[in-house]
Amino acid sequence: MSRGRLGLLAFLCCLLATLTVGAAKGALVAVEGIVLRADGSYQPNKLPRHEFVPIRFQGYFDIAAKGGGKPVALQEVDIDFDRDGRLSVGGLPTCPPERIAAASPAQARQLCAAAQVGTGRVEALVETDSGTLRGAAPLTIFNGPRIEGDPSVVLHTQSTVPTLETFAIPVPIERRRGEFRYRAHIVLPPIAGGRGAITRIEAKVGRKFSAGGKQRSYVSAHCADGVLRTHGRFHFVDGMIIDGAVEKGCTPR
Repeated sequence: MSRGRLGLLAFLCCLLATLTVGAAKGALVAVEGIVLRADGSYQPNKLPRHEFVPIRFQGYFDIAAKGGGKPVALQEVDIDFDRDGRLSVGGLPTCPPERIAAASPAQARQLCAAAQVGTGRVEALVETDSGTLRGAAPLTIFNGPRIEGDPSVVLHTQSTVPTLETFAIPVPIERRRGEFRYRAHIVLPPIAGGRGAITRIEAKVGRKFSAGGKQRSYVSAHCADGVLRTHGRFHFVDGMIIDGAVEKGCTPR
């Protein structure tokens, strides 16, 4: 079966998972040896129909091999965010990736404290000569410099398995037309020279700040149609693509 057919199959499976369990448990897809789970939530759940108000968003995805062990490595991720959501970065300090490219998590949070917009955790499996090792590290999300006019974030983490590696990944957030307002495009560098694979990323995003004498929120939303959607497209190093969406209901007020 071709990779294009596999991508279509994964898309249909993920849509089915979203329709059946999306409101409560998120999405689950199992395709060609890969099991992917994803979910998210936000607070508060009751939102105005038209006025944007501050929210906090959290989400995760898990990747596992069906038979256990290291899964195929994830290479790129596109995440689309509902049109009922909005980013505000005007007046918020930025953190260039080169500033924290060699920093520990604690050092990065100190160097770019004013630009921090989220936290999380990254987990991975790494194959070594002595076996498969499991690693976990804190994730910090910073407001980044604009990339071709679009806002960005910088994802910072530092792995110690099997050796010390520091990552400061710039992620452009493109404004779009249609159902989704933004797309974040994440290009993941190889872990441990290609011997590692991410198995989980979780993140919490939300930040209030002052700019121009006004209180602002990095993320805000309203509830125009009773649902907030997040769409993901996951690209793996072997060419497989898993594509689908998670929907969460909101209550208009």
